[in-house]
Amino acid sequence: MRCPYCQSEDTQVKDSRPAEDGAAIRRRRICPVCGGRFTTFERVQLRDLVVLKKTGRKVPFDRDKLARSVEIAVRKRNVDPERIERAVTGIVRQLESSGETEIPSGEIGRLVMEALKTLDDVAYVRFASVYRNFREAKDFHDVLGELKGDEDAG
Repeated sequence: MRCPYCQSEDTQVKDSRPAEDGAAIRRRRICPVCGGRFTTFERVQLRDLVVLKKTGRKVPFDRDKLARSVEIAVRKRNVDPERIERAVTGIVRQLESSGETEIPSGEIGRLVMEALKTLDDVAYVRFASVYRNFREAKDFHDVLGELKGDEDAG
């Protein structure tokens, strides 16, 4: 693993432990050249996924981008980081086990909406406002009605 500080190719693993409920391995590393310390994560990747954008463009799936999107939605909300990580891992597992290698971006958005609905209502509305491209206050009212409908049903 290349050192992010000095680009040395020779780094040493100082500690390894399971992470994300055993779905990943967290490794603490040190660079013998500059002394820099950093953490890496190793995850199983079942297949290379490609995201099919609305424009027709294809881009490689980026788990970190998915995680950032969820984290932005839950920013300044009292949501346990482990629950966020489990939600992201769950979405990735669903995508990998779907059997498809090309995933429409809308499908990823739908899975994120489902996950956020269970995590935090405000985060759900925040994400929905971007995902569904809200243009007016009525759009917020509609999505709040959806949330209220789920509460009445549950």
